[in-house]
Amino acid sequence: MSQKQIGLFFCMISLVVIFSACSPSGGESPGHEYMPDMFHSTAYEANLLDYYQYNTWGSKEDYIKYALPRKPVEGTIARGAAGLGRSDMGDLAEHFQSMPVSGSVPYYYGDTDEERTRAMAEILSNPLPITEDGLQQGQELYDIFCGICHGPAGGGLGYLVRDDGGLYPAQPANLLLPEFVAASEGRYYHAIMHGKNVMGGYSDKMGYEERWNVIHYIRSLQAEELKLKYDENENTLNNVGVPYGTIAHDNHAMPGEDHGGEDHDETNHSHDEGHGHDNDEGHH
Repeated sequence: MSQKQIGLFFCMISLVVIFSACSPSGGESPGHEYMPDMFHSTAYEANLLDYYQYNTWGSKEDYIKYALPRKPVEGTIARGAAGLGRSDMGDLAEHFQSMPVSGSVPYYYGDTDEERTRAMAEILSNPLPITEDGLQQGQELYDIFCGICHGPAGGGLGYLVRDDGGLYPAQPANLLLPEFVAASEGRYYHAIMHGKNVMGGYSDKMGYEERWNVIHYIRSLQAEELKLKYDENENTLNNVGVPYGTIAHDNHAMPGEDHGGEDHDETNHSHDEGHGHDNDEGHH
């Protein structure tokens, strides 16, 4: 075979390879792929439909069943949502393991009357202590999101129900009434999360800590109306809110102090936001 024939032979082989690599393609098919296993995973991946002919997980229908989203295992906690002590609490962080890295905590109560009732019955305490900074933040957020309807004092006389022409389709709740003073924390938290009647939810406008500080501030308005105390040093309104000052006092007792000859173990108070403490306030 001459050198010219050999060259022609290799040219023909090259053309065959090139043409076979470029076809058949069309629609969503890229045609023949060079080393497809370098691009397509042979393992199935959750929430991703990437089936191709060399898949080892059965038919395309089988692959879809594997890839479809599934409910997480019971008790699963989202990444970053595990409770961590607040960074501004120093040694007291162990008392309130409430703030996650991501600032987001799962809420396991749906937007139904039944779930509202369950939240009211199960969410009984505020996972954050009463602090001066928290009350200040709560007031700022209340004035922005709540006061326009419920009024600056919480009496349901906000700007939208003023006497000079402002109209509102439903009277906002008077948060100073005995019904709301006696309401559980879950009633308020659920209302903030999902809303009630003409009141919309604020889960996308306020973070976890912000919601709870707004509830603290509402409690302080109730206490002011009743000539009671609700601040970081004292709470005479209810037995739910824990003043920061009382924790600081207990926490800074002398390490070797003798309490009647008995050793007392300190209990960490961990709070899961979804499961535990959230209230739904109708239109408050």
